[in-house]
Amino acid sequence: MVAVIATARRRAARDTDKQIDTAHLLHSLLECDSEVCRLLDGGSPQTGRLLGYLVQRSIGYGLRWQGTVEDSGALPAVEEDGVPGWSPAAVTAMEYALVRSRGRRAARAEGIDLFAGLVRDGECRAVEVLRRVGVDVERLAHRLEDRCEKDDTPVGA
Repeated sequence: MVAVIATARRRAARDTDKQIDTAHLLHSLLECDSEVCRLLDGGSPQTGRLLGYLVQRSIGYGLRWQGTVEDSGALPAVEEDGVPGWSPAAVTAMEYALVRSRGRRAARAEGIDLFAGLVRDGECRAVEVLRRVGVDVERLAHRLEDRCEKDDTPVGA
């Protein structure tokens, strides 16, 4: 999870975005977490389109919200010393990842927990990207929920 956050932060700073948003987190998850890729049927044309779409966004091509803030109507992102802050939707996804991991009695949140947090927000940029490439987000959210309910084995057991 540390690699996902670090990668998202670097991507936002490189793109001169004022905040780390849910699309940055999704892009980083796809690069850093093979479990998330497997959930999206890794290697399928859909996953390739998804990565292509995110790359286009990072180079400023094809997306109307490149360089803008992810606005959920909540508090604005805070930027300190040129380091991007977090969008409210990204904060909510991170908080959900922690809650979900505690529900699994895990020692720490994993990428799949963050992915579940992204997918459950139907209005965030990550979900917009997923829908644009044809992912059935509602079905995916149910799969993630079922998976969490089945995975109740304590860590280290």
